Amino acid sequence: MEDLPFGGHTCGVDEAEALSHAPDALRTALSLVMERGLDIPTPSPEPTGTLPLVCLPSLVDEAKVELYRILRASGLAKTELARRMGISKQQAERLLDLDHTSRMEQLELAFRAIGKRLAWEVRDAA
Repeated sequence: MEDLPFGGHTCGVDEAEALSHAPDALRTALSLVMERGLDIPTPSPEPTGTLPLVCLPSLVDEAKVELYRILRASGLAKTELARRMGISKQQAERLLDLDHTSRMEQLELAFRAIGKRLAWEVRDAA
């Protein structure tokens, strides 16, 4: 979480408990960055050695963050995304809200509307 402007913090009675809270802390930090309309930096390479890798709690969260990053980089407004998708601006805003439940199908349509295709992969566990 060092890559984020506000960082992120978690705690627990031991390291294992603190690490179990880390995905939610990352999600909260990213949500704050997105609410403030700031750029999300490219994540550092996966750590080697003793530092653990922290991932977002769900694929939907990852897709929302990537959609946000692409829209910011392209300069495309939420209103234009909404127009291309045939939905209201409020519905488009929800696609970028980590606290709002969105279906993966909705996110796939959003990516298609901006000329992208949402894909996923399976990796070996760390």
